[in-house]
Amino acid sequence: MSEKKNLVIAIGRQYGSGGRLVGKALAEELGIHFYDEEILTITSEQSAVGEVFFRLADEKAGGNLLYKIVSGLKPQLGKPSMDADIVKPENLFRFQSQVIRELAAQESCIIAGRCADYILSRDDVDCPGLIKIFVYADNETLIRRTMEVDKLDEKEASRRVKKINRERKEYYRYYTGNDWEDWDNYDLIINTGSIDLEQTARLIKDYVKLRGIEF
Repeated sequence: MSEKKNLVIAIGRQYGSGGRLVGKALAEELGIHFYDEEILTITSEQSAVGEVFFRLADEKAGGNLLYKIVSGLKPQLGKPSMDADIVKPENLFRFQSQVIRELAAQESCIIAGRCADYILSRDDVDCPGLIKIFVYADNETLIRRTMEVDKLDEKEASRRVKKINRERKEYYRYYTGNDWEDWDNYDLIINTGSIDLEQTARLIKDYVKLRGIEF
């Protein structure tokens, strides 16, 4: 029998793919916590930095995107600064990364986005129960689901899908130096344009069993 360890599922998800809904439903079924925007609240409380700063920077690249892409620089994920640069995007990311590492060390959980797959797979982090998932869909499905969930017309849904997925891609590149849609970053990639969200949750659950992770 496998040694018990914290199961941590990091879900990268295109906007409109249903990744958040899948993660939340799966967490309820497994009896573990699901963290999405809750991470912003936790990070704000621990850092004593206003939550509004974390929300403004949430899953968006910092101010020097082009420079970072050209130079290949990545923010250091060391201890966050408490000095004058405390609310700079890179420092807010360090605060958030610290919380993600702490959650993964303390409990089994599911974490949506925020480069959790990268943060928890670094050499300086011990997270043996980590499973990295990416949920995506064809553009038509992304737009349709956004229309249904956000109650938007097709034009506005299309605009929102394009904008938010561009921001997420830039955010991932800015803070990891990697391509958000590079399948090599993940253990399991799921197209929710081919199966429904209930089947997606079941697929992830079956994959956890195949990996033999006891938690």
